[in-house]
Amino acid sequence: MSRNLILGAVLSSLVLLAALISFVWTPYDYAALNIPDKLQSPNTQHWFGTDHFGRDMFSMIMVGARTSIAVALVAVGIGMALGVPLGLTAAARKGSWLDEVIMRGNDLVFAFPSLVIAILITAVFGAGAINAIIAIGIFNIPVFARITRGAALSLWEREFILAARVSGKGAARISAEHILPNVANLLIVQGTIQFSLGILAEAGLSYVGLGAQPPTPSWGRMLADAQTMVSFAPHLALIPGLAIIVTVLGLNLLGDGLRDWLDPRIRVARA
Repeated sequence: MSRNLILGAVLSSLVLLAALISFVWTPYDYAALNIPDKLQSPNTQHWFGTDHFGRDMFSMIMVGARTSIAVALVAVGIGMALGVPLGLTAAARKGSWLDEVIMRGNDLVFAFPSLVIAILITAVFGAGAINAIIAIGIFNIPVFARITRGAALSLWEREFILAARVSGKGAARISAEHILPNVANLLIVQGTIQFSLGILAEAGLSYVGLGAQPPTPSWGRMLADAQTMVSFAPHLALIPGLAIIVTVLGLNLLGDGLRDWLDPRIRVARA
């Protein structure tokens, strides 16, 4: 087992553990205002200090982890749930009008970054975590569709697929029973990568006010609130920034380690 996998699993588990614990316990009420204690540096009472409203930063980071993970996880789930079937269908109907429609639709979505999609959705439905999930999820669909189609195309010419076709199995059944299990490892790794990108996307959307709305803490909005106070309260920006860095680093290391562990060719080469 690689060091990347171990380190990535440890960092990701710590963030996940903080998010889960926040459901039942935080050192302070993350929404409670305490103006007399505002802008305190990290100390024994407030481990990460307090913000400009006197709220405990450690409690806000814990709940912010919950927000970021929930948004990114659901968005990646949307991308996989819709993108993988589209990719399998496009590969099974390679060269047909259906394949062309699916791939050109993917190109159309790729032309609009998640931030632009979020702005469009917000203009119609208003800002919020749900709309951030929809925006990031829509952007993930063509990612998984392309990955799935590319991996599936290389399998459709393999002998075991030809044998399944000769036995009378249809394209849909072959895709579900033979193609999908053989591309699952690749999708797991890509899902981990997209999860880390989803964390960044959620932070970016919250930074510009399109993500989770107050009083729900969000790492991106914490950075936005801190930008005018960096000179005299640098911990307001450093702590949520480090939280984002640690989370994204952990997920990327986890994805890299999973790729090495799940790919038998890499395992053999290293052995």
